[in-house]
Amino acid sequence: MSGRDLEAAKDLEVYRRQGLGGSLGRQPPFGLLVVDFVRGFADPAQLGGGNIAQAIEASVPLLAAARAQGWPIAHSRIVYADDASDHNVFSEKIPGMRVLHEEADASQFVPQLAPMAGELVVRKTAPSAFFGTALAPWLTARGVRTLLVAGCTTSGCVRASVVDAMSWGFRPIVVEDCVGDRAIGPHDANLFDMRSKYADVAPWNAVAESIGIAA
Repeated sequence: MSGRDLEAAKDLEVYRRQGLGGSLGRQPPFGLLVVDFVRGFADPAQLGGGNIAQAIEASVPLLAAARAQGWPIAHSRIVYADDASDHNVFSEKIPGMRVLHEEADASQFVPQLAPMAGELVVRKTAPSAFFGTALAPWLTARGVRTLLVAGCTTSGCVRASVVDAMSWGFRPIVVEDCVGDRAIGPHDANLFDMRSKYADVAPWNAVAESIGIAA
Protein backbone atom coordinates (compact mmCIF):
# COMPACT_ATOMS: atom_id res chain seq x y z
CA MET A 1 0.00 0.00 0.00
CA SER A 2 1.39 3.40 -1.00
CA GLY A 3 1.90 6.25 1.44
CA ARG A 4 -1.07 8.07 -0.05
CA ASP A 5 -3.28 4.98 0.34
CA LEU A 6 -2.19 4.63 3.96
CA GLU A 7 -3.11 8.25 4.66
CA ALA A 8 -6.48 7.77 2.97
CA ALA A 9 -7.16 4.67 5.05
CA LYS A 10 -6.27 6.56 8.23
CA ASP A 11 -8.61 9.40 7.24
CA LEU A 12 -11.47 7.00 6.56
CA GLU A 13 -10.92 5.36 9.93
CA VAL A 14 -11.23 8.75 11.64
CA TYR A 15 -14.53 9.37 9.83
CA ARG A 16 -15.80 5.87 10.67
CA ARG A 17 -14.83 6.17 14.33
CA GLN A 18 -16.58 9.52 14.66
CA GLY A 19 -19.78 8.15 13.13
CA LEU A 20 -19.73 10.20 9.93
CA GLY A 21 -21.24 9.00 6.68
CA GLY A 22 -24.49 7.50 7.89
CA SER A 23 -27.54 7.37 5.61
CA LEU A 24 -30.49 9.75 5.91
CA GLY A 25 -32.79 7.21 4.30
CA ARG A 26 -35.55 7.79 1.77
CA GLN A 27 -38.58 9.50 3.28
CA PRO A 28 -41.37 10.59 0.92
CA PRO A 29 -42.64 12.98 -0.29
CA PHE A 30 -39.76 13.64 -2.69
CA GLY A 31 -38.73 16.76 -4.57
CA LEU A 32 -36.05 17.68 -7.08
CA LEU A 33 -33.75 20.71 -7.19
CA VAL A 34 -31.76 21.33 -10.38
CA VAL A 35 -29.00 23.85 -9.65
CA ASP A 36 -27.70 26.25 -12.32
CA PHE A 37 -27.72 24.03 -15.39
CA VAL A 38 -27.51 27.04 -17.70
CA ARG A 39 -25.65 27.60 -20.96
CA GLY A 40 -22.77 29.52 -19.37
CA PHE A 41 -21.93 26.60 -17.09
CA ALA A 42 -22.38 24.10 -19.92
CA ASP A 43 -19.72 25.88 -21.99
CA PRO A 44 -16.02 25.27 -21.12
CA ALA A 45 -15.18 28.57 -22.83
CA GLN A 46 -17.33 30.46 -20.33
CA LEU A 47 -17.92 29.10 -16.81
CA GLY A 48 -17.98 25.35 -17.46
CA GLY A 49 -15.68 22.43 -18.13
CA GLY A 50 -14.83 19.23 -16.31
CA ASN A 51 -17.75 16.81 -16.17
CA ILE A 52 -20.60 19.33 -16.29
CA ALA A 53 -21.69 18.33 -19.80
CA GLN A 54 -21.93 14.67 -18.75
CA ALA A 55 -23.93 15.65 -15.65
CA ILE A 56 -26.38 17.59 -17.80
CA GLU A 57 -27.02 14.60 -20.04
CA ALA A 58 -27.35 12.25 -17.05
CA SER A 59 -29.96 14.58 -15.56
CA VAL A 60 -32.35 14.24 -18.51
CA PRO A 61 -33.81 10.88 -17.34
CA LEU A 62 -33.81 12.10 -13.72
CA LEU A 63 -35.92 15.13 -14.62
CA ALA A 64 -38.23 13.00 -16.77
CA ALA A 65 -38.76 10.56 -13.91
CA ALA A 66 -39.44 13.36 -11.41
CA ARG A 67 -42.07 14.77 -13.76
CA ALA A 68 -43.63 11.37 -14.27
CA GLN A 69 -43.88 10.96 -10.48
CA GLY A 70 -45.43 14.41 -10.05
CA TRP A 71 -42.70 15.60 -7.68
CA PRO A 72 -42.28 19.30 -6.91
CA ILE A 73 -39.39 20.47 -9.11
CA ALA A 74 -37.32 23.64 -8.73
CA HIS A 75 -34.62 25.03 -11.01
CA SER A 76 -32.14 27.71 -9.99
CA ARG A 77 -30.16 30.19 -12.05
CA ILE A 78 -27.84 33.07 -11.17
CA VAL A 79 -29.31 36.37 -12.35
CA TYR A 80 -27.77 39.79 -11.75
CA ALA A 81 -29.46 43.09 -12.57
CA ASP A 82 -28.56 44.70 -15.89
CA ASP A 83 -27.51 47.88 -14.08
CA ALA A 84 -25.18 46.01 -11.68
CA SER A 85 -27.17 47.30 -8.69
CA ASP A 86 -27.14 43.90 -6.98
CA HIS A 87 -23.51 42.95 -7.51
CA ASN A 88 -22.15 41.49 -4.29
CA VAL A 89 -19.18 39.72 -2.72
CA PHE A 90 -19.92 36.57 -4.75
CA SER A 91 -19.74 38.44 -8.06
CA GLU A 92 -16.70 40.33 -6.81
CA LYS A 93 -14.95 37.03 -6.14
CA ILE A 94 -16.01 35.61 -9.53
CA PRO A 95 -16.36 38.61 -11.89
CA GLY A 96 -17.17 36.35 -14.84
CA MET A 97 -20.61 35.76 -13.40
CA ARG A 98 -21.58 39.40 -13.84
CA VAL A 99 -22.63 38.57 -17.40
CA LEU A 100 -25.47 36.40 -16.04
CA HIS A 101 -28.31 38.86 -16.60
CA GLU A 102 -31.97 37.96 -17.06
CA GLU A 103 -31.83 37.91 -20.87
CA ALA A 104 -28.17 36.90 -21.31
CA ASP A 105 -27.66 33.73 -23.35
CA ALA A 106 -25.24 32.40 -20.72
CA SER A 107 -27.97 32.62 -18.05
CA GLN A 108 -30.58 30.61 -19.97
CA PHE A 109 -31.32 27.03 -19.00
CA VAL A 110 -29.87 24.36 -21.24
CA PRO A 111 -32.73 23.32 -23.55
CA GLN A 112 -32.81 19.66 -22.56
CA LEU A 113 -33.48 20.64 -18.92
CA ALA A 114 -35.67 23.70 -19.44
CA PRO A 115 -38.39 24.19 -16.79
CA MET A 116 -42.00 23.38 -17.56
CA ALA A 117 -45.13 25.14 -16.36
CA GLY A 118 -45.68 24.62 -12.65
CA GLU A 119 -41.98 24.17 -11.85
CA LEU A 120 -40.36 26.83 -9.70
CA VAL A 121 -37.59 28.99 -11.17
CA VAL A 122 -35.34 30.39 -8.45
CA ARG A 123 -33.31 33.48 -9.36
CA LYS A 124 -30.38 33.97 -7.03
CA THR A 125 -27.27 36.11 -6.57
CA ALA A 126 -25.53 33.87 -4.02
CA PRO A 127 -24.31 30.27 -4.21
CA SER A 128 -27.20 28.61 -2.37
CA ALA A 129 -30.58 28.26 -4.08
CA PHE A 130 -32.11 28.80 -0.61
CA PHE A 131 -30.35 32.04 0.36
CA GLY A 132 -32.73 34.99 0.09
CA THR A 133 -35.24 33.04 -2.02
CA ALA A 134 -38.68 31.45 -1.57
CA LEU A 135 -37.38 27.91 -2.19
CA ALA A 136 -37.65 26.55 1.38
CA PRO A 137 -41.28 27.63 1.98
CA TRP A 138 -42.22 26.48 -1.54
CA LEU A 139 -40.89 22.98 -0.83
CA THR A 140 -42.39 22.95 2.65
CA ALA A 141 -45.83 23.92 1.33
CA ARG A 142 -45.66 20.90 -0.97
CA GLY A 143 -44.70 18.56 1.85
CA VAL A 144 -41.23 17.67 0.58
CA ARG A 145 -39.11 15.71 3.05
CA THR A 146 -36.39 14.24 0.81
CA LEU A 147 -34.82 16.51 -1.80
CA LEU A 148 -32.86 15.10 -4.72
CA VAL A 149 -30.23 17.52 -5.99
CA ALA A 150 -28.65 17.75 -9.44
CA GLY A 151 -26.66 20.58 -10.98
CA CYS A 152 -23.39 22.45 -10.92
CA THR A 153 -20.93 23.16 -9.62
CA THR A 154 -20.49 20.35 -7.11
CA SER A 155 -18.03 22.32 -5.01
CA GLY A 156 -19.94 25.59 -5.25
CA CYS A 157 -23.66 26.14 -5.68
CA VAL A 158 -24.58 22.46 -5.32
CA ARG A 159 -22.73 22.11 -2.04
CA ALA A 160 -24.09 25.41 -0.70
CA SER A 161 -27.64 24.40 -1.61
CA VAL A 162 -27.22 20.95 -0.06
CA VAL A 163 -25.94 22.37 3.24
CA ASP A 164 -28.85 24.82 3.34
CA ALA A 165 -31.35 22.09 2.43
CA MET A 166 -30.13 20.03 5.37
CA SER A 167 -30.19 23.12 7.60
CA TRP A 168 -33.84 23.74 6.65
CA GLY A 169 -34.70 20.16 7.64
CA PHE A 170 -34.89 18.52 4.23
CA ARG A 171 -33.07 15.23 3.61
CA PRO A 172 -30.76 15.86 0.64
CA ILE A 173 -29.76 13.17 -1.83
CA VAL A 174 -26.98 14.30 -4.15
CA VAL A 175 -27.50 12.41 -7.40
CA GLU A 176 -23.87 11.60 -8.05
CA ASP A 177 -23.86 11.28 -11.83
CA CYS A 178 -26.12 14.33 -12.19
CA VAL A 179 -23.79 16.86 -10.56
CA GLY A 180 -20.67 18.26 -12.16
CA ASP A 181 -17.78 20.63 -11.68
CA ARG A 182 -15.25 22.36 -13.88
CA ALA A 183 -12.46 20.33 -12.23
CA ILE A 184 -12.67 16.73 -11.05
CA GLY A 185 -10.57 17.15 -7.89
CA PRO A 186 -13.03 19.56 -6.21
CA HIS A 187 -15.93 17.48 -7.52
CA ASP A 188 -14.68 14.29 -5.89
CA ALA A 189 -13.62 15.99 -2.66
CA ASN A 190 -16.98 17.66 -2.19
CA LEU A 191 -18.93 14.50 -2.94
CA PHE A 192 -16.88 12.81 -0.22
CA ASP A 193 -17.54 15.65 2.22
CA MET A 194 -21.27 15.90 1.52
CA ARG A 195 -21.62 12.10 1.83
CA SER A 196 -19.82 12.26 5.16
CA LYS A 197 -21.74 15.12 6.76
CA TYR A 198 -24.68 16.60 4.90
CA ALA A 199 -26.39 14.26 2.45
CA ASP A 200 -26.73 10.86 0.92
CA VAL A 201 -24.79 10.53 -2.34
CA ALA A 202 -25.65 7.90 -4.95
CA PRO A 203 -26.04 7.59 -8.74
CA TRP A 204 -29.50 7.99 -10.21
CA ASN A 205 -30.07 4.30 -10.99
CA ALA A 206 -29.34 3.36 -7.35
CA VAL A 207 -31.56 6.15 -6.02
CA ALA A 208 -34.41 5.12 -8.32
CA GLU A 209 -34.12 1.49 -7.27
CA SER A 210 -34.09 2.44 -3.58
CA ILE A 211 -37.41 4.30 -3.90
CA GLY A 212 -39.03 1.82 -6.25
CA ILE A 213 -39.30 3.74 -9.51
CA ALA A 214 -37.85 3.23 -12.98
CA ALA A 215 -34.60 5.10 -13.67
